[in-house]
Amino acid sequence: MFGKRQSNNAALSAPEPAKVESPKPVEVAQPAPQASTSAASTSSDRSEEYYETKATIFNALFETIDVSALAGMQPDRARQEIRVIVDEIIAIRNVRLSVAEQNQLISEICDDILGYGPLEPLLARDDIADIMVNGAKHVFIEANGKMQKTNIRFRDNQQLMNICQRIVSQVGRRVDEASPICDARLLDGSRVNVIAPPLSIDGPALTIRKFKKDKLKLEDLVNFKSISPAGAKVLQIIGACQCNIVISGGTGSGKTTLLNCLTGFIHPDERIITCEDAAELQLQQPHVVRLETRPPNLEGKGKVSMADLVKNCLRMRPERIIVGEVRGPEAFDLLQAMNTGHDGSMGTLHANSPREALSRLESMITMGGFSLPAKTIREMIVGSVDVIVQAARLRDGSRRITKVTEVIGMEGDVIVTQDLIVYEMDGEDAQGNIIGEHKSTGIARPAFWDRARYFNLEKELAEALDAAGG
Repeated sequence: MFGKRQSNNAALSAPEPAKVESPKPVEVAQPAPQASTSAASTSSDRSEEYYETKATIFNALFETIDVSALAGMQPDRARQEIRVIVDEIIAIRNVRLSVAEQNQLISEICDDILGYGPLEPLLARDDIADIMVNGAKHVFIEANGKMQKTNIRFRDNQQLMNICQRIVSQVGRRVDEASPICDARLLDGSRVNVIAPPLSIDGPALTIRKFKKDKLKLEDLVNFKSISPAGAKVLQIIGACQCNIVISGGTGSGKTTLLNCLTGFIHPDERIITCEDAAELQLQQPHVVRLETRPPNLEGKGKVSMADLVKNCLRMRPERIIVGEVRGPEAFDLLQAMNTGHDGSMGTLHANSPREALSRLESMITMGGFSLPAKTIREMIVGSVDVIVQAARLRDGSRRITKVTEVIGMEGDVIVTQDLIVYEMDGEDAQGNIIGEHKSTGIARPAFWDRARYFNLEKELAEALDAAGG
């Protein structure tokens, strides 16, 4: 058989070493005939006996198969090879399993060897927003805005570390004791963060921010009540008329999702360049250049920072520059780009309100070592940023766009802003869900009115603001 080691075919029938000694025939609990395979993997409790049996079969399998030969196979054929060998091991060792349990065991072992192990059933679910692994024994998820503990577990911390290394190596990065912190992404763009021992005391900590398989659009946010239909129309016009936009919000508030939605209104003829730490944006336009930062190598060389990428963007004839997250000195270069003809540029940052977002921009420019007077920095911000969209994750787990604010100028040394749309909370229902609505503040002619008129969108903007006012 192609997947077996040619020199070790006797491993199936020969006496096993002590470490993989055949256990007594066991009955693995909970056949659960009604439950589906995927549901069983996430919701049914597994006994210690099950995991011991799985570990024994896994060790025997590894002594039997030729991993290098499996690596060269198509995934479906490799799974079939593994299935045949595991069936033989189960028969020889007289392990008593129902058909459903045996299929589940084989599926898990295939995932361990070819995929992401116990994470596979979680990654397959589209209702999960975050997966958080705190060592081998504790796996949490966020689903429907609520944190939940699962009974998914890894054999040990070494298996978890192997899967972390498998994930980050796919994008040319590494994580080990010498480099214990790593940002990476899955092939579908989902964001991954790994922090390994010795920094993580109880074993590797893995965090995955999952993206839905179907890219969300602004209409979906309306259906989720994240924004009102009139507010969505205002955002659509803001994106289409090349306003410079900063999306502000806390962790998990939906900033990247909102940025993806707003990019949907960029004209297909425009040249867009994106800069990210881990490439997550899913732009659908035909003329897109995606750039990604790079950490230093083992010798501490070769690092490419976000500021380096933004500077290089200016030499690539961009029409719009989109920065996944503004965290440091690149804020200066992004504002320079916004202020020198690259209208319609966008970025996200962490802040709890539009006013705090402006303060953070100012502080990030100062952190970059630019010895500019505070008033000069604020004048640069006013000349660059047109609109700030504030996103928030509320206490009931829902995500809302809480403010759409425009930057209109300065009075003395103070930046002047005005809210166009705000989210007002009216209370909560019997289930604890927050009740509220988006309302216009009554501004009939926002500061970007002339820009909207330039794109023949002023009538639609007036109608949308009028509708938002109720």
